[in-house]
Amino acid sequence: MKIGVSSYSYSRLVGSGAMSQKEVIARTKELGFDVLEFSKIAVPEGRSLSDFAQELKAEADRVGLVIANYTIPADFLGGSGGDLQAEIERVCREVDIAKILGVPGMRHDASAGFPSGDTRGRGFDDALPVLVEGCRAVTEYAAGLGIRTMVENHGYFCQDSLRVEKLAAAVAHENFGLLVDMGNFICVDEDPGIAVGRLMPYAVHVHAKDFHLKRGTLPHPGEGWHASRGGNFWRGAIIGHGDVPVVECLRAMKRVGYDGVLSIEFEGIEDVITGLRIGQANLRRFVEQVRADS
Repeated sequence: MKIGVSSYSYSRLVGSGAMSQKEVIARTKELGFDVLEFSKIAVPEGRSLSDFAQELKAEADRVGLVIANYTIPADFLGGSGGDLQAEIERVCREVDIAKILGVPGMRHDASAGFPSGDTRGRGFDDALPVLVEGCRAVTEYAAGLGIRTMVENHGYFCQDSLRVEKLAAAVAHENFGLLVDMGNFICVDEDPGIAVGRLMPYAVHVHAKDFHLKRGTLPHPGEGWHASRGGNFWRGAIIGHGDVPVVECLRAMKRVGYDGVLSIEFEGIEDVITGLRIGQANLRRFVEQVRADS
């Protein structure tokens, strides 16, 4: 199994100007990660996305680091002004960027839900035919470029394991799968161990993530905390420091024989490099522990 990190983990450093996206590549190599996952490239002023992607790929090649996945936002219900075909076309152009990066897979969102005033419905089953059409069209295009596409349990509307499984089963394309994020189930008040076990047969990429949790019956904990869909509180944590049952999730991965990329996505308030250093050490130790289990 390759242990990677999502570039999203460095967002605070990149956003503050303390680190450039190119420097993320070298720092990831220095930290000892096996691979890097690029999450939504911020294009410098005056540059095109395709040109900058070529520059990032060249830098990764220079330092000897594989870019393993490309992650972008998408919304087949409300994106591109609600024009499904336009949103499909936009996401397919992102597949072209994934090809430049040399990645084997690309993750895109499905939807954050129906836009306000939309008359098509409100429930997930109302949205499913549209989401299936969008996901299938993108993966058919991507298959021609040798890139697998996937949807993550992300964005509240398409986050519960039963909903995400229903989408994957309905798309029913060999080139389409799931990015399973073990932490994101917390945001919809779902048990990560049960949810990861349900979705691993569809997984083509996995995120390791940890959260601190507090019940919604308590006062709001203050800065840095967010509310789940059911009103409970969560805050990003260093892998192994929070309440996500990481080892249980790793056992679910082992049961299906998953041996792909496991990328840390760090959202804690601690120093980023410290959080990634400790989190990677813990994750590698947990993986070895599970591997040694009979």
